[in-house]
Order: sequence, then C-alpha cells, then structure tokens
Amino acid sequence: MGLFSKGKSGGLMNVIRCDEEDYLVWKWRPTGQNANSTSRENSIRWGSSLRVKDGEVAVFVYKQKEGALQDFIVGPYDETIKAANFPVLSSIVGLAFGGESPFQAEVYFINLQSNNQVRFAIPYFDVTDPRLPDFPVPVAVRGTLTFALEDYKTFIKLNRLIDFDLESFKRQIKDAMVRKIKGIVTNVPSDLGMPVIQIERKVDEISEVIEARLKDRLDEFGVKMKHIDINAVEIDKESDGYAEVKGLTGGLTAKTMQAQADLGIKNMQQMQEMNAANLEDTMRIQREEAQRAQRLQTEQNFIGAHALDQQTSVLQTAASNLGQMGSISTGGDQNGGMNPAGMMTGMMMGGAMGGQMAGMMNNMGQQMQNAMNTPPPMPNVQYMVAVNGQQNGPFNMQQLKQMAQSGQLTMQTYVWKQGMAQWELAGNVQELATLFTTPTPPPMPGGIPTPPIP
Repeated sequence: MGLFSKGKSGGLMNVIRCDEEDYLVWKWRPTGQNANSTSRENSIRWGSSLRVKDGEVAVFVYKQKEGALQDFIVGPYDETIKAANFPVLSSIVGLAFGGESPFQAEVYFINLQSNNQVRFAIPYFDVTDPRLPDFPVPVAVRGTLTFALEDYKTFIKLNRLIDFDLESFKRQIKDAMVRKIKGIVTNVPSDLGMPVIQIERKVDEISEVIEARLKDRLDEFGVKMKHIDINAVEIDKESDGYAEVKGLTGGLTAKTMQAQADLGIKNMQQMQEMNAANLEDTMRIQREEAQRAQRLQTEQNFIGAHALDQQTSVLQTAASNLGQMGSISTGGDQNGGMNPAGMMTGMMMGGAMGGQMAGMMNNMGQQMQNAMNTPPPMPNVQYMVAVNGQQNGPFNMQQLKQMAQSGQLTMQTYVWKQGMAQWELAGNVQELATLFTTPTPPPMPGGIPTPPIP
C-alpha cells in the first residue's frame, strides 16, 4: 500500500509520521509540499493514519479565531485519527461526508529522548581576588551543556514551533548561559572563599555551583538541564594581574601558615597548662576527701572510747553504792547489825543497774562493731571531657551517665582522668564501657496462670 490512498469522498488519505533521526522539533508536511506550503495545502483528511514512535509526541495545532488550539498525541501510537484521541479536533471538525471531511492543522513532532549538547568557550574575562581588588586576573572557561525537552507543553508556550531551528535555539541558550557563567565565576573567589590563583584547580566545585544556579535560567527556555561539564577553568598566567596577585598572595600564604603554626603551638601550651591545673585541682580534692574520711573515722573512734569511759565510771559508782546497800537502815536495829530489808533493797537496785549497764555495754559494742564493719567512702572518680575542642569538667560517674543518656557523651568523645597518660576515646576506657551498653530485658513470662474456679 502506498503512502497515500483514496478516501470515499475523493482526495488522499495521509500517513502522518516522522522519519528524522536527529531533531528536537520537526514539522510534518504532506509529500511534495515545501516549507512555504499554505494552510490549504496542509489539509488533512479525518481518518488519516498517525504513527508516533516511543519517546515522541505529535502536536496538532489548529488556528482558530480565539487563538491556536492543540491536541497532544504521545507515542507509541499507530492508529487512524479518531475523535476519542483528539478531543480538540472532534469539537471543531464536522462529520460531514461520512467523517472524511478535510481539516486544517499544522503537525509537529517533538523528540523527548534527544540529549542535545551545547559546547561553549568563554574567552578571558577579569576575576578579582577579594583581598586584592585592584589586580584583576583574566580567566577563561570551557565546557559542555547537555539538555533535553521534557515539559513539551511549557516548551510550546515559550517557543515558536513553526520554522523552528535547533541551531538557532542552541545559540539562544548558549548566549544566556555564557552571561550566567561569567557572573558565577566572577564571584567564586568571594562566594567560596577561594583564592583566584587556585581557581583552575577547583573545577569540580565550580561545576557544582554553576549547575545549581543555571537550572532556573534554562527553565525559562522550557528545557531541562541534564548536566554541565566544565572542562577547564584557565588563568592567563602571562598577565600582569596574575603576576601581581601571585607575588602578593605567596607572601600572605607563608605568613598565614606561620601564624597558624604559632596559634597551634599556643593552643597546645594552653591545653597543657589547663591539664596541669586540672590535675593539681583533682589531686587536691582527692587529698582533702581522704583527709576528711580519715578525720571522720578518728572522731568516731574517739566518741566510742569516750562513751566507754563514761559508762565505766557509772558502773564503778553503781558498784560502790551496791556495796553500801546492806547497811541501809529501816529504823528497826540500832546496833548496826545486818539489815535484811536493806540488803534486799540493795540487791534489787543492783540487779536493775546491772541490767542497765549490760544493755549499755551491748549498745556500745554494737556501735563499735558497726563502725568497724562500715566500708570507707567510695573513691570519687572524675573525668575531664573534650567538647568542641574545649575540655570540660571534671564530672563524676553519675554525671557521665546522665551525659551518655542525653547524647552529650558518646564512645567517640575524648576523656581524661588522673593517672591517664593522654586523652582517650570514651569507648576505649573499660571503666566507662557500661555507660554505653543497653540493658537486656528479662525473658517474657511463659503465661498468666488461670485462676481456679470457685
């Protein structure tokens, strides 16, 4: 079957398709028609065949009094033109002549899979170092932009499809892109804190900045940037500006390195002084704690001995009084003979006092035993903790536990205590290992026993 066939009402039935290999926008015309074909010559029969490949979209443009209207047919598609797939067409074309009346439309094929490239080379332009604004350095940029067309509806709104020329479109993108890239590279030294004489070694960083800032500019053309490759950022090393900046920044760099080295030594000395002061404070606190514990123990022993002396004196007095109880007179015997009533009274009083004294001795012995069995106070272990390059503390174990629970102290935090040769990661200190372990819950009970039936 040929490309065209006869319709019922006469005329030719069209096969509308695109056979181009490299294109972004391509306008279809009936065979034999040139670029200056008229709308009358672009008449299309209702029922003509339309073939759209995968990755393409066919755009039917109808010029009406109220403006241009479009139908979009996304591939793959290989059918005759039907109202179900052409909602705009079905509303403007009558079904006279058995549904084969001609209609006027311009048909464009848009390639959605094409990766189009724009190569650019920006000649030398001046870039200044923010430290030396009076000495501009010439810089050139070369690279490749790759873009594709995804939002074809927005693209059609922003661009004229008729007589679309891809090379002209690329030139428009290139002109806009070159202006944008020059502005970005000019501000790189101040925005990124990058010395201008080192700019050619920072191609990757510059590419990332350009790609991020160029995307919005390309959206204005209705295309999407796939990626941009900056092949080179070149400095004119024969220029006077480069020689001046290199000579001046070379000295600045040496001075900066020396200043950083001096600052590092000063910080190290200050850290050592702080460590020594903290160590002295820690040892002083531990000595005072040990002396206090010893003093308390001595005071407890003294109180016990004093209480024993007092109780012994009481016992002696009680025993003396007990010996005199036998001579207690009740008024019956005037000759000083034995007084049974007095003796009985003395015995009763002596027994009561003896019981009281035994209880006192018991209590005293118990107190002394408790004092002997009481362990000495726990050693107060304290650590210094490095936070953001600064040492903090000292902190005891309870405080360290709270810091570990809140995330302020991790296994990667440096700690130090008296006796340690140097700072160490908390995760490597055995004494602190329990702070970072998660307790394992006990096994679940096997079941709840069923209560007996009454």
